[in-house]
Amino acid sequence: MIGESFWSPVWLSLKVAGCATLITVILGTLIGKWMARREFHGKMVLESILLLPMVMPPTVVGFGLLVVLGRSGLGQIFPDNGILFSWYAAVIASSIVSFPLMYQAAKTGFEMIDKELEAVATTMGANSWQVLWHVTLPLSWPALLSGFLLSFVRATGEFGATLMVAGNIPGRTQTLPLGIYNAVESGQNGLAWAWVICLFLFSFFMMWLIRRLGAKTT
Repeated sequence: MIGESFWSPVWLSLKVAGCATLITVILGTLIGKWMARREFHGKMVLESILLLPMVMPPTVVGFGLLVVLGRSGLGQIFPDNGILFSWYAAVIASSIVSFPLMYQAAKTGFEMIDKELEAVATTMGANSWQVLWHVTLPLSWPALLSGFLLSFVRATGEFGATLMVAGNIPGRTQTLPLGIYNAVESGQNGLAWAWVICLFLFSFFMMWLIRRLGAKTT
């Protein structure tokens, strides 16, 4: 059982989740900081849009990506983009569904920072980048790390949107959740159990780490 057919979905899940989390960390941190520091008309509407993937069914996200990336969308401009039914599509799907977790954590972390500390650093001659690296990020790192871990766990467990835009191709797009689904459908319950245990232990460890981090921060 423990062969290439077992490990392939595991490594692919880690690769997809890693790439997706990198995207969400960058975008979630930048957008979270921007939203935490500004008040403007329509802010609640924009924030609702940013958080939509957290409450929408993943199949709705998958359908939207099919429309955008398919022949009726970007496929008209780039007919040979090769994104759909590839692991790149899985990365895009996982990025979208996990983005709200990183964004919300980053925004909350930035909102908890005393603005006077940043103002003091500015009056002492620090430029905006120095304030960011030496004041803002160090003070918000617990929230950012929690967002990173939550996003990584969510991306690892993504199923619905990935199935619609990447398919369930063994060795190419079959991540761990898709592998479990395929194993159950084909009656390979032993293989399904092995993957389920791996995913359970991984998720449990990550959630323990998040709780541990929260306790230390408190």
